Amino acid sequence: MSNLHLIDHPLVQHKLTLMRKKEASTNSFRRLLNELAMLMAYEVTRDMAMQEVEIETPLEKTTAKVIDGKKLVFVSILRAGTGILDGMLTVVPGARVGHIGLYRDPKTLMAVEYYFKMPQAMHDRDVIVVDPMLATGNSAIAAVERIKELRPKSIKFVCLLTCPEGIAAMQAAHPDVPIYTAAIDRQLNEHGYILPGLGDAGDRIFGTK
Repeated sequence: MSNLHLIDHPLVQHKLTLMRKKEASTNSFRRLLNELAMLMAYEVTRDMAMQEVEIETPLEKTTAKVIDGKKLVFVSILRAGTGILDGMLTVVPGARVGHIGLYRDPKTLMAVEYYFKMPQAMHDRDVIVVDPMLATGNSAIAAVERIKELRPKSIKFVCLLTCPEGIAAMQAAHPDVPIYTAAIDRQLNEHGYILPGLGDAGDRIFGTK
């Protein structure tokens, strides 16, 4: 499980608890998700490559480190991934953005792709895939499979919540892809939802239920 990273910072856990509450409004849920994604971005990008540039401070010239945000790609799994994407872009505004549209077949629980759009020259880029939930793992597995076809330098997967079933499925399919999450919940129910979870993240972000 060396590629599983639990982000248990107190601020992350506090905001996640507030999001879990069923009485949380669409507005508060969306705001908390944005804030939580910003906090998680610090951990997920901890090992980003840096380079030295020459700058001039008010006192003298010096060399200092910067990241190349344009080499980073955030890939949002539609539609719920958008909620995490916004917070991540606040921290790394220079990042490129890709989208992959997947929906879960209610009978088979398998992922069905309907949209795929990525930046050019992916072989030069590090990819961070974002989706609030890693439940059955089917959507995440399908998304990573499609992205791997473009041969990026690296891939990470970021979610708010996961469960043992989702972790096992993802690690079996893509053992080379690190998983970053704020919580590992108990289990899936018979409909493929995480328990105790926080409900349907997409519906709660967009107020569609």
